[in-house]
Amino acid sequence: MNREDTMKKPGTFPRLIKMLFRFNPTLLPIIIALILISAVIGALPSIFQQKVVAVLEQAWSHGWDWAATRPQILHYVLVLAGLYLCGLSITTLSNQLGAIYTQRVLDQFRKTIFTHMETLPIRYFDTHQRGDIMSHYTNDVDAMRQMVSQSFPQLLVSLITVLTILCIMMYYSVWLGLVIIGGAVVTIFLTRTIGGKSAHFFMAQQKFVGRTEGVIEEMINGQKVIKVFNHEQEAQAEFDDANNALCEAAFQANRYSNTLMPILNNVNYLVYVLVAVAGGLFLELGVPNLSISGLPFSIAVIVPFLGMCRQFSGAIQQISPQINSVVMGLAGAKRVFALLDEEPEQDEGYVDLVYAEEVDGELQEASEKTGLWAWKHFHKENGTTTYVPLKGDVRFFDVDFAYNPDKVILHNITLYGKPGQKIAFVGATGAGKTTITNLINRFYDIADGKIRYDGININKIRKPSLRRSLGMVLQDTVLFTGTVMDNIRYGRLDATDEECIQAAKLSGADSFITLLPQGYQTMLAGDGSNLSQGQCQLLAIARAAVADPPVMILDEATSSIDTRTEQIVSAGMDALMQGRTVFVIAHRLSTVKNANVILVLDHGKIIERGTHEELLAAKGQYYQLYTGAFELE
Repeated sequence: MNREDTMKKPGTFPRLIKMLFRFNPTLLPIIIALILISAVIGALPSIFQQKVVAVLEQAWSHGWDWAATRPQILHYVLVLAGLYLCGLSITTLSNQLGAIYTQRVLDQFRKTIFTHMETLPIRYFDTHQRGDIMSHYTNDVDAMRQMVSQSFPQLLVSLITVLTILCIMMYYSVWLGLVIIGGAVVTIFLTRTIGGKSAHFFMAQQKFVGRTEGVIEEMINGQKVIKVFNHEQEAQAEFDDANNALCEAAFQANRYSNTLMPILNNVNYLVYVLVAVAGGLFLELGVPNLSISGLPFSIAVIVPFLGMCRQFSGAIQQISPQINSVVMGLAGAKRVFALLDEEPEQDEGYVDLVYAEEVDGELQEASEKTGLWAWKHFHKENGTTTYVPLKGDVRFFDVDFAYNPDKVILHNITLYGKPGQKIAFVGATGAGKTTITNLINRFYDIADGKIRYDGININKIRKPSLRRSLGMVLQDTVLFTGTVMDNIRYGRLDATDEECIQAAKLSGADSFITLLPQGYQTMLAGDGSNLSQGQCQLLAIARAAVADPPVMILDEATSSIDTRTEQIVSAGMDALMQGRTVFVIAHRLSTVKNANVILVLDHGKIIERGTHEELLAAKGQYYQLYTGAFELE
């Protein structure tokens, strides 16, 4: 995202408010209206308290005529009871609706985050810790939940209560109202000064929570490696660094937050005393009252004022802790918006992969599966559409690539992968083998040169269509929670059970699957933790096989398989590659002996190419690798 786009983005708070209204435009205004009514009703008893005191004062001055006073007192008590009952009902309703609204909003936020996350390029996941990404769904969303469900409503109630009571106080006495306003100014100043420092550390705390979770997630995934190499102390030290940073930020945030509350309490007590003293002096000195009500200074004014002062101070005091929660919520929202602002994967392609059928010797688009695929290529220059049969012809022409502009990984890569050919990449780690396969499926885009697929520039092909035509087995096998059948069917969701079983037989996985407790219906959990690495790899190959793609990419596909299993897989792969283009990356040179062409890479350049026999005869680097004179690593 460029600087101009960033500057156009609104601030976190207005952006959050806009999304809250957008997610549920009907329910939110109703909740706000109920909160406003509840807050106003909560402030109204101060008026009736003044009237009750005035009646009692009048009755005292007239010799305490209880018979005349009782109906008025009873009237005000009933009105107060009605107000309290009405306020309770409205508050209960607003809380219930608020709970419904909050969960709907969080549901929408999680869906929005996940939907956007799926559009992000592989580069994002390569450069961010998984634990930190997970923190968006847990800590950040939970901080927003706290803010939306509790802090915002309470803050709104407090603000409305403050404004309502302030108006009532000014109605009865401007002088006493100014005393309370003076105390409020001091309170706001302290809240802004101390609370501002607290907010800074609450923001840092939210960031360090994500970092700490990233470290924990990394350590959990790497427990075997940690134990094998006795790195428990180093892992503990790394965790301590992250945890100490989180602890320090949380300590500073709560230090200022906890300091603020006692100070505000004492300021509120001081204001209460000042109101009582000022009221007594004004009454004693006979100072004329300045008010809209026209009432003179009396006990009927001063006593309710003390109650209003406590209510006013309590509302002000409630604002401070809610501000802290709002700050944490905004910190979480800021991190969420940062994720949502990440540029999605760009796709300027317009060539689609469609079902095809042959009519009068020409390819046409079909409405249902026919067993034949074609590239639907719309030509902008003349407005015509052509259909190119999907064959799996992949060619690189002088391709350059760099993950970072200052470090070029591939230099002038030219290669040809024809249908039915097996192309093998060998070379030391970091030579660029896996990078080439990442360019075929456009996980990354090239810096220079061209890649053509069936004669079409790969940049013109829509990424979903391109990837649908590719089968890929990664070095790190990924299995999902579900049955064995579900994991195989992941390669093509509309595959039948028979097709999945046939793919398993082709890859050599059927022999061990049938020995599992429930066979193909055996549940897998924990990324296939109840299977061996070799078995997981066989399932991954079966998953790619069921997709029935014209191009297969095997990135270290046999790295976790023993020699006997490797022979089974090789036999299955030989059957699978018939009529397909297969790109193979392998450190075991025995697995690529039957390749049509072997490309030897070194520092991002192809330094040798040819068949196994040709390269051995040349006695170059491949010969040294094969005979052990040169270490592959």
